[in-house]
Amino acid sequence: MASLFLIGFGNQAFAQYDDKLAILETNLGIITIEFFPNDAPNHVENFIKLTESGFYNETIFHRIIPGFMIQGGDPNTISGDPNTWGTGNSTEMIDAEFNTIKHNHGIVSMARAADPNSASSQFFIVHKNSNFLDEQYTVFGRITTDESFETLDKIAEVQTGQNDRPLKTDQVKITNTSIINRSELSNILELSEPERTQSDHVEQSIGSQIYESTLYNVKFSVPEGWLLQQPERTNEDAPNILATGPKLGKINPVISLTIKDTKGKTFDELITIKNENLQPSIEEGNLVIVSQEKKSVDNYMTYTTTAIGFFETKTSEINVKFQDVLIYTNDKSYTLSYTNDLYYFLTQLDAFEETLENFEIIKEDEIIESESGGGCLIATATYGSEMALEVQQLRELRDNSLLQTKSGTSFMSTFNDVYYSFSPYIADRERENPIFKEAVKLAITPMISSLSLLNYVDMNSESEVLGYGISLIILNLGMYLGVPAVVIVGIKKRN
Repeated sequence: MASLFLIGFGNQAFAQYDDKLAILETNLGIITIEFFPNDAPNHVENFIKLTESGFYNETIFHRIIPGFMIQGGDPNTISGDPNTWGTGNSTEMIDAEFNTIKHNHGIVSMARAADPNSASSQFFIVHKNSNFLDEQYTVFGRITTDESFETLDKIAEVQTGQNDRPLKTDQVKITNTSIINRSELSNILELSEPERTQSDHVEQSIGSQIYESTLYNVKFSVPEGWLLQQPERTNEDAPNILATGPKLGKINPVISLTIKDTKGKTFDELITIKNENLQPSIEEGNLVIVSQEKKSVDNYMTYTTTAIGFFETKTSEINVKFQDVLIYTNDKSYTLSYTNDLYYFLTQLDAFEETLENFEIIKEDEIIESESGGGCLIATATYGSEMALEVQQLRELRDNSLLQTKSGTSFMSTFNDVYYSFSPYIADRERENPIFKEAVKLAITPMISSLSLLNYVDMNSESEVLGYGISLIILNLGMYLGVPAVVIVGIKKRN
């Protein structure tokens, strides 16, 4: 029964804390817990304090999922409404002490809400290896006797109803608790050091590339070398943009972006719809929610869901972990998702977090096509062509260098006033006539090529910005013998 841990470690049982053990007496047997204070000192101290005070007496294991875990420690289960079970805590919150101990059979870990620092009194005991929880919940102990494992199995087998609640609460009640010295107990198993995650994940050091979509008016980073695609959408839930990385596990890692119209729905309404869509998979046992969190980031409301999916093919089982972030605006929702093999999820998590950090919804004055039509004639002409990369580089140069100086900011303000007075008209005509679009692209190629020279010079001062700017203006006037827009409008008339 405890075969996962019956590995000798000399003549001593492994224990970080060889003085204190917690004894939980239940109607189905006794559970004995040893602690890991080197990994989670605050959680160990908190649990011992609550146990010694009798806090857990008469509470029940209110959430029981065989093959996963049993959860207890909620004071609401003593006499509260069953609908409140799982929401009660002690008066003190404990900051996360996530560590590398794996959530294997018999591990004791702290329950929490979406906030990582929301642990208090509720805890759970792992009934079957659940490594998708590793490094996301604080492991602070493990059960350490044969009777403990037998009691764990008995509790996991009780009949449950709605929300995994036990139907007969007296069967799973903690009747008494105490803290004793290790020397007082003779039936402690000789357990090896707990298994850790440190060598589990392949570390990958890769760069990133900035991707800008002029079609969807967004900009973000993806790992360097990943394949970018804009697949044909078969329904509104299909992603607009996909970035696929090299396969390390059973599936390729994917970062995707899905854009939807909100159709007048509020942020909370979209969250409700999202969770309702997930519920059937949860009830069927194909999905476990790890965490959900709602917060405000850069003036946008976001909702982050982290979950594990369990899938079977004809030849094997595939365990997938994903994290998606719903970003809400009044008219659109943007969902950035990262999916990977459960075992390799952490290898690209930093890259996805960089994607989130760099994600940008392009501002109104940069949008190619607004609701009323029109937009940027340069971006429209070069979209999907070999020149799109040069235009993207010029935008980055504008944002990172030109707009960092007073001269550059002043120039861009004046330029935008003039440029957008005629640009939407030309951009509309480009979309209407492919031949005209090619003519515009041909006409502006010399200008873009000359502006691209700025990528190879330093603009670290006001004088350098002015010097290079005036030189390029003179160069373009010399090439075109007039403002490029005049030439383009003339081409349109002749066309």
